[in-house]
Amino acid sequence: MKHSQLSGAGAIALAAMLSPAFAQEVDPALQDVIVVTGIRTVSPVTDTELPNTRPYEGPDATTLLSRTPGAARVGNGALSGQAQYRGLFGPRINLRVDGQSFATGGPNLMDPPLHYAPLPLIAALEIDRGVSPVSAGPGLGGGMNAVFKRVDFAPSDALTLGYDLTAQARSVDDSTGFGGIAGAATESLRFNLLGAYEEGGDTEFPDGAVAASSFERGVFGVSAGVRFGAHALSLDARRQNTELSGNPPFGMDIRYFDADFARIGYAGALSGVRVEASIDYADVAHEMDNYSLRPPPPAAEQRNSAAVASTLGADVSVAWALWGGEVQIGADRVRVERNIDVANPNNANFRIGRLPDIEVARTGAFAQWTGDLGLFNAELGLRADRTDAEAGLAWTGSAVPAGVVNLAAAFNAADRTRSDDTLDAAARFWIDAHDGFAWRFTLARKTRAPGYVERFAWLPSSASGGMADGNIYVGDLGIEPEVALIAEVGFDYADGRAYLRPTVYLREIDDYIQGVPFDATPGVIDTPQEMVSSMNGDPTPLRFANVDARLYGFDVDAGLRLNESWRVDAVASFVRGERRDIDDNLYRIAPPSLTASLAYERPAWSIAFEGRFVADQTEVSQTNSEAETDGYAVFSLLGDWVVRDGVRISGGVENLFDESYVDHLGGYNRIAGSDVGLGERLPGAGRGAFVRVSVSR
Repeated sequence: MKHSQLSGAGAIALAAMLSPAFAQEVDPALQDVIVVTGIRTVSPVTDTELPNTRPYEGPDATTLLSRTPGAARVGNGALSGQAQYRGLFGPRINLRVDGQSFATGGPNLMDPPLHYAPLPLIAALEIDRGVSPVSAGPGLGGGMNAVFKRVDFAPSDALTLGYDLTAQARSVDDSTGFGGIAGAATESLRFNLLGAYEEGGDTEFPDGAVAASSFERGVFGVSAGVRFGAHALSLDARRQNTELSGNPPFGMDIRYFDADFARIGYAGALSGVRVEASIDYADVAHEMDNYSLRPPPPAAEQRNSAAVASTLGADVSVAWALWGGEVQIGADRVRVERNIDVANPNNANFRIGRLPDIEVARTGAFAQWTGDLGLFNAELGLRADRTDAEAGLAWTGSAVPAGVVNLAAAFNAADRTRSDDTLDAAARFWIDAHDGFAWRFTLARKTRAPGYVERFAWLPSSASGGMADGNIYVGDLGIEPEVALIAEVGFDYADGRAYLRPTVYLREIDDYIQGVPFDATPGVIDTPQEMVSSMNGDPTPLRFANVDARLYGFDVDAGLRLNESWRVDAVASFVRGERRDIDDNLYRIAPPSLTASLAYERPAWSIAFEGRFVADQTEVSQTNSEAETDGYAVFSLLGDWVVRDGVRISGGVENLFDESYVDHLGGYNRIAGSDVGLGERLPGAGRGAFVRVSVSR
């Protein structure tokens, strides 16, 4: 694999090359691509190169997002970052890892999908601009796919060896990481091994260190393929083990995640019809506790929670030329089985089946047409899904308090089966660039079925699907799917020296799911749920419910080449999230931000000075007791050196002036004995140096 400066079009081509054989090429107007080998590309710019410099900022793949219009990272731990895109995060984003969708293991989303995509293994992060196509599956907003590195088919029958290896280190958390791929290929066969290992200590900030923020993760696997004529088969399998890793915004930390993934795919052409199909499987075993990394509470308050989640999925689609374009018709099915219990390690009789024997099966079908409508190019799609969900019987040990036992009995007496029918439609239009200028606009109806925690959480607890607001939550069996009506418009401009890509958008969301006061008398403990919640330290629990919401904003990225050596690049994002049913704001919405860099480039090396400017966030959720945050500015100095063909060294100093700041999306500290007070906002990382070495062939 030879690394070089890539234009936007080149990065799109690379992403297509790394995708499964015969995958349909995505128009640049519909997708952003971050090439992880050091280049943030913009599309559909075809004649603008960007500097090969970016901060390291930690092991989580979501750290890449702050340099993408509309995107941000929700920081719940070094390995637990959630992707936020235009105000939506968590299960509302259609996330895939190397094309595979799967259920994660933790009820607090300690392992969001990108947890299973270590940076040394990622070739590119593809981001659906605005909304995902219906062919990619359901999802309320945009989507992302972390494309893994692989040795691709060779141009001839001669055996070709290939590798892409990365090693990196960072001082602010004493972290190291290494990994990549190595393999061989011919014209008809390809095979590579993959692996990565990362570990780090507690993150330092100007006034100390964030306790229990260390991490450790390893992964190994294989990728193989065979091609015969117009047909190709692929096999991908890997094992990932996450060991003790901290989650300061949560009541527990990761004890382990043991996960297995496998996917078999077919792509080919039969009599002018393009056919794609796959079967995939994922199995995640997880345990978390409140005593291994953080100071242990008294024996009676110690807890560990075990969770398992297995996913079996299959999909098939066919596509052929029709009406001056291509029509694609497909179907998919995913079945997820879960079980989650909680225990006291010091008392064998204290055990609770918190989310027992959950089964969720979704069956979907879609039709999508992409082609030329004269003045416009268009992608028009329609999707229908049926989701069936069922919970088993809750159970309790003999040492569990009577209030919890009674709640379990009430849950068991209820109807614990639900079915949801959802319908998605998406129409994305764009105009081919003329004199460097191209319009694009989107209209869509997108839906999301309720998650298993939102629906089946009968036990009041802090499990909230990753909200990490410190509240105790209770589910609602009668909750309804979310429905979003989406409109956005923007344009892309590029010439030989500059590019500009602004977008404005609006999302009206009916039946948006979030926590609301449990009943009409918050603080008055007059229900069994409030009694149990009060015993656990929160007399005002929240209940997942349907509300009405609105998200709107704009984002833009732009750049200008000043001369042969100097260039300026910038990304700005603004999003506002508000309730439409009451006077309040949505929780954990990224504040306005601007990231700008000034780079000096030579043929073999470059250096950049970057500033990230974040505004105050005063539009906070009163319902979630969300605290306001002040704005800040952080600067970094970054460099890159191509030593020779296939060998690259990059590095730099992040937070150059050791600024003390808090990230609004970083959550609140829940660990005693830290240099951060209990309940205080978690600070951003202090000044630190990093270095990254990549070798490839």
